[in-house]
Amino acid sequence: MDIFRIRLDETDSTNRFLRDYRGEEGRVMTVVTADNQTAGRGQGRNTWESEPGRNLLFSVKTYPKGLDARRQFVMLEAGALSVRDALSAYADGFTVKWPNDIYHNDMKISGTLSECTIVHGLVGSCIMGTGININQREFISDAPNPVSLAQILGHDVSREDILDDVLERFGRYLRMVDSGEYDGVQDAYLASLYRRTGLHGYRDAAGGFMAEVETVEPDGHLVLRLGDGSVRKYMFKEVEFCKVNG
Repeated sequence: MDIFRIRLDETDSTNRFLRDYRGEEGRVMTVVTADNQTAGRGQGRNTWESEPGRNLLFSVKTYPKGLDARRQFVMLEAGALSVRDALSAYADGFTVKWPNDIYHNDMKISGTLSECTIVHGLVGSCIMGTGININQREFISDAPNPVSLAQILGHDVSREDILDDVLERFGRYLRMVDSGEYDGVQDAYLASLYRRTGLHGYRDAAGGFMAEVETVEPDGHLVLRLGDGSVRKYMFKEVEFCKVNG
């Protein structure tokens, strides 16, 4: 069995479930889905709002082959691309907002939280928990810019069809990772980036500034080039996107 699936009505966290899971697994990946998640998290202290039974909440556990710990960001790239590519079959305007969110224009439709174990300098296992807003029509949290696929299209969509497509695409990217084709995954990731070209607003600990994306390094650092030609490098949570300078 290449993919082993576990379906839950409710859990606190699909990532936590897979982290503690000791049952049957698939040869390629093990997937757990939940209609409701009571303690879903995003990066840092962020939470994920999801109306029960309306969206996709799932985690995938894989065992990449021979992946150096210093290149583990390629797994996050593969996961983000899988979601972005699947959603792009329904509408235009989907991009990957560094490091792992999926945006439709300037609105967030998906996010992923990854957890990798390291064994002797290699990635032993990787769990990626993803939320995709599918059929939710109203959002009541203070998240600034959520959107769902149903809001974009004007009608509900099969959650199962989208999950099947995401997993199929992730399997393709995982084969690239297992074959050492890291640059191919990264090139696709760079080409799909939100605000990929032109000067845009950013803010770090020192304040706001305008910059353009130079690249994302293999270890996940975002490299920005300012209008004066200088370059700044950031890891997660060290810089945020904003609409205007200052």
